[in-house]
Amino acid sequence: MTRDTIFALSSGAGLAGVAVVRISGPNADPLLSALGVAPLPDPRNAALQHIGRGDDGEPIDQALVLRFPAPGSFTGEDVAELHVHGGAAVLEALFAAIYDTGLGRLAEPGEFTRRAFENGKLDLTAAEGLGDLVAARTDAQRRLALRQYDGSLSDLYEGWRARLVGLMGYTEVEIDFSDEELPDGLSDRTRRDIAAVYKEIIQHVVGSERGEHIRTGFPIVILGAPNVGKSTLLNCLAKRDAAIVSETAGTTRDVIEVQMNLGGFAVTLTDTAGIRDATDAVETEGVRRAEARARDAALKLVVLDASAAEVPEPVRALIDDDTLIVANKADLLSGPYEAPTVLGDGEVHGVSAVNGDGLEGLMARLADMVRERLSGAEGPLPTRQRHQDALNTAAEALARVEAAAYPELAAEDVRMALGALGRITGRVDIDEVLDTVFQDFCIGK
Repeated sequence: MTRDTIFALSSGAGLAGVAVVRISGPNADPLLSALGVAPLPDPRNAALQHIGRGDDGEPIDQALVLRFPAPGSFTGEDVAELHVHGGAAVLEALFAAIYDTGLGRLAEPGEFTRRAFENGKLDLTAAEGLGDLVAARTDAQRRLALRQYDGSLSDLYEGWRARLVGLMGYTEVEIDFSDEELPDGLSDRTRRDIAAVYKEIIQHVVGSERGEHIRTGFPIVILGAPNVGKSTLLNCLAKRDAAIVSETAGTTRDVIEVQMNLGGFAVTLTDTAGIRDATDAVETEGVRRAEARARDAALKLVVLDASAAEVPEPVRALIDDDTLIVANKADLLSGPYEAPTVLGDGEVHGVSAVNGDGLEGLMARLADMVRERLSGAEGPLPTRQRHQDALNTAAEALARVEAAAYPELAAEDVRMALGALGRITGRVDIDEVLDTVFQDFCIGK
């Protein structure tokens, strides 16, 4: 099928010493010639060339020109790259010249990578890993994305598929040759081996939350009664004025999120409305959202007023094993903070968001807790909800095999598991997920 030739800026936007414009498609070489590149450089050899606009050849810039003929390119198509100076005027003139040739159009977000997938240059998990690698903000995100891009996730899933394909063959032998003598114990061995794959998938699914938290950010939610200093604490931890601070109780009505790098891991720190019996509809909605975030949080920072004698019951109800208690306003005390007995043996950190006392220790403890929760994430991990959904489907199908009354039912369950695993890597039935996978890519990738 003949494709359009696409082009886009593949380096970052803004002023730069060098900008890279990538071209992919059957008109890559004709487009270079139309820009005055002559002779065309040898494949994979950079050549310094003048590029110009239109028939008059008005100079635009000098460029390093590279060519990657199909199929030995990122997309599997003819690809060319123009390395030009990164000024806005240069790029504007170059894009106008490319448009004027009529030989190419601007690429859509993720279109280069989508073509690489469709041309068999990488599978769907590798494509997702590449997108995550481009977007990585922390070292943990970079390591996870690189492992996925390098094929560790694909190798794991394809390994399971290969084993199940063989086992399904043994299962179908029982169907096709039911009237003949088969090796003793064949059915038992086959179902035992299928059960082994099932257990491996279940163990792998356990890591899905860690993978998602590394990729999108470990969610920490700040909770507490109104006017205990939650927003001030958020600003101190974020080291910027992210939330409005006021002496008036109930200032925060909505959820405020801040992205942070904590100990090499991405963290989403969320400030919420104070937990109390609300006085109006807006505050009621704010409290509802705070409670919803508390249910979804991986870690809760419950903030107390260290100078207050009691802890409100709605706040005590938030404290569980995933809670770190912060006694703020410790600067108002004449001595060390003594936690009320109603808090039990939970870990309590006394701090002052006003003068900074205790904040360094709190940050260090938060970093340790995030690191502990995300430890063991060195192997391949599922990083998206669609991975988890497909793995759960595969596991549910394989779990039914042991109890299947007939080999026909067992074979159908194995076939369902194969289809679910294949959808993750893009081997089968993935048209409906492609737009979702590539819509968040930047243009030029």
